[in-house]
Amino acid sequence: MKGKKAKKYLAAVTAVMVSGAMLAGCGSKTTTGYTPVLPTEQEKADIWVDSIDGLSEDFIMGMDVSMVLAEEASGVVYYDRDGNEADLFKILADSGVNYIRVRVWNDPYDAEGNGYGGGNNDVAAAAEIGRRAAEYGMKLAVDFHYSDFWADPNKQFAPKAWENMTLEEKSQALYDFTTESLKTIEDAGADIGMVQIGNEINNGMAGETKYSNVITLLEQGSRAVRDFDKDGNIKIVVHYTNVESTDALMERVEALDQAELDYDVLGVSYYSYWHGTMDNLQNVLTTIQSKYGKETCVMETSYAYTLEDGDGCGNSVGETELLPDYAASVQSQANNLRDIMATASAAGSLGVFYWEGAWVPVGSEALTNNVLWEKYGSGWASSYSCDYDPEDAGKYYGGCAWENQALFDFEGKALPSLDVFRYVRYGATCDLAVDYVTETTVDLNIGDEVALPETVMVSYNDRSRSGEVAVAWNEKDVASIDTANAEDYTVNGSLEDGTPVRCQVKVSKLNYVKNPSFEDEDVSMWTVTSETGQNPTDIQEKTTDALTGNYSFHFWDEKAQEFRMEQTISGLAEGSYTFQTNLQGGDVGEDAVIYSYAVIDGTTYQSEPIILDGWCVWQSSQIADLELDGKQDITIGVYVKAAGGGWGTMDDFYLYKQ
Repeated sequence: MKGKKAKKYLAAVTAVMVSGAMLAGCGSKTTTGYTPVLPTEQEKADIWVDSIDGLSEDFIMGMDVSMVLAEEASGVVYYDRDGNEADLFKILADSGVNYIRVRVWNDPYDAEGNGYGGGNNDVAAAAEIGRRAAEYGMKLAVDFHYSDFWADPNKQFAPKAWENMTLEEKSQALYDFTTESLKTIEDAGADIGMVQIGNEINNGMAGETKYSNVITLLEQGSRAVRDFDKDGNIKIVVHYTNVESTDALMERVEALDQAELDYDVLGVSYYSYWHGTMDNLQNVLTTIQSKYGKETCVMETSYAYTLEDGDGCGNSVGETELLPDYAASVQSQANNLRDIMATASAAGSLGVFYWEGAWVPVGSEALTNNVLWEKYGSGWASSYSCDYDPEDAGKYYGGCAWENQALFDFEGKALPSLDVFRYVRYGATCDLAVDYVTETTVDLNIGDEVALPETVMVSYNDRSRSGEVAVAWNEKDVASIDTANAEDYTVNGSLEDGTPVRCQVKVSKLNYVKNPSFEDEDVSMWTVTSETGQNPTDIQEKTTDALTGNYSFHFWDEKAQEFRMEQTISGLAEGSYTFQTNLQGGDVGEDAVIYSYAVIDGTTYQSEPIILDGWCVWQSSQIADLELDGKQDITIGVYVKAAGGGWGTMDDFYLYKQ
């Protein structure tokens, strides 16, 4: 870092750095002999934590805190669990964190020395973070992005200085940058234990998308680490994401094996909102270890403890991302982290890193926030990033979209969930309390009597106590429900201990057809019977051919076609029903016969003939007054007899009570 860039950055962080320590070149690690006092048995705490049996003594309980210098320069102060102001790294060590992860960008500044944001994480910042981690006995995982700003599966830009290089030149530049950076970081006093050669490199690295070129760069990154670390103490990590796309991930790991790449750890990002089940995660990690002989590690994870927005910039995770077993609460955040750690432990992985657990809001007002984001890089991106990343950061720069997933509250105080690291070996108990109540919904058909459940599903901090609990509904709210018309209602209630609960009641015409629009992957409830010996149908993913959504039931054959598609529905209440569906298509021939039908106790009820007049000219077919006695099944369907070349789609089937 030279000239204006160095001056601007150092001026921004002078208040949070030890003078001269960052680039002292002392050649030895900072050691203070600090040893946190951690539990040796189960303790009483502010949160419930189930212990993980068989957790290895050296299990990585890590956290990425790459934003910390920018946060502190912006005025953020951190507080321990007792509310006392303290150094972030001491708080983390006392909470059981034993490893710090830090990203490294090559040159996250514009030509005038203005930082791109996201912590402005250049080598100097990484060196200071590594020094402070070592001061409290924590090792460092260095995460080279080999980019000047964020690198992920969607973006792998080459550093500005490498943009016009040949692959050979870029490989040498990567080697030199890696060795020089590691020397700077270690000379500052960091205890480097792991080095990532690339960040989430599923689709490329440093501007290279051809996989053979990526392998070439990885080989140079690996060689640089080995040459720097003559004693073999540093583990080399290759980092991917999207473990839910298991086949694609394993193809990449296989390619590393075929190339005989020298590395130690296959690291993955795993965010349970997006990356599949924990069972699948465990299977993937176990397979990599057994098949390829590589260690594994979860390099990134997180979960939300609130849905509130702390800085007006919006959040990456909201209500729609939450999982059924984890609410947006401190206890659920703790449970999610604990369960991922248990999954990694069961797979024999090295451990887990929580991503940016200390990234909290800065400032108190939108205008103030923006000034701080721009000046110190404490937002995810600044306006200065526009030249480097014009289509994303340059358009949507701003603050923190992650603060609702931090392990500190918006004021910088450690949340009880941070202590999962501290308590997970032996467990922790606390007074029994409700964590969350699963939202209760009731769908009523027009004209039905109002009937609400007598119990609701309650999840406690001690999950072993969770289950159905009796609820008392507010009588006035219940009495206000009028089932004569379609309308939505909210009914309030309470548990015996006074915990408030709610029930969302929706009065409408209920559709009793399963998967009526073919949007669900399971279409087994639909059957097709062809009279020609060949099935001309399929479920088509094509938005323009669907009435709603992305999928529809499609038919076409070059030969004459005759088939029925239908679904049988059981358990309907006594009453009159209407069956309705929608079709579009053409070229079915003059002799085509197309109609919808319903079958009850062997009696078939048939609609008027359906005439298909062309693409997106939707025809609605309806059969009304279908009488059921409460014991009968009903089969609903469509019959098609069409000439060769005839085509069409069906969508949005309905069967509702009149």
